[in-house]
Amino acid sequence: NMFKILSWNIRQGGGSRLVKICSKLTTLNPSVIALSEFRNNASGQKIRQVLLNAGYRFHGVTAAKADINSAAIFSKMPFDSFLFPQSDPEYSQNLICAEFEAFRIFSMYLPHKKKHVLFDFLLENIKNPKPSILVGDFNTGKNYIDQAGNSFWYTDKIDALEKGGYIDAFRLMKKDVKEYSWYSHQGNGYRYDHSYVHNSLEPVIKDCYYLHEWREEKLSDHSPMILELG
Repeated sequence: NMFKILSWNIRQGGGSRLVKICSKLTTLNPSVIALSEFRNNASGQKIRQVLLNAGYRFHGVTAAKADINSAAIFSKMPFDSFLFPQSDPEYSQNLICAEFEAFRIFSMYLPHKKKHVLFDFLLENIKNPKPSILVGDFNTGKNYIDQAGNSFWYTDKIDALEKGGYIDAFRLMKKDVKEYSWYSHQGNGYRYDHSYVHNSLEPVIKDCYYLHEWREEKLSDHSPMILELG
């Protein structure tokens, strides 16, 4: 009865790594797949067809142009899909929501070190009575905790998210362990990818972890994250 959410930045739509990416996604068989840097091009169509054949009949994608990185979400169970064209003047395609009976899941790809108002939009939107789960590439974290230094932008928004009743599921399960989901060419680690869960859902959080081997196999420059609810 485990409900498993896989979130993953697949790097510029997947490119030549696409066949291996699709194989990993379908072999793991999560309940929901949330992708960052998804692209509405031939690679995106290939992903959608493979997932459709694997039983993921319900798709949520944005209207982003073919060469633009966006967020997408796929599920074996039906959901109501929501886009937010008003969320940001430039980056509205970086956010998509799948609403299920018990909760909403946001697939997110927040821009890296660029000015945006997606956090502000989210902080208002998640006041909805139905609890939310936020997964994906936040491109930020906590300085000196999710990286060795202090170069993250929007750390105040992470604080606001937690003050608003949202739990970092990875920290809940792994405490103060040092793990990073992306590494620079200089070898510096950053935990950009997160799963934030409304505190009303804390009793059903069973595990939250990264699949670093997928990054080490060079399927992407990001490690996918798994959130298990049960």
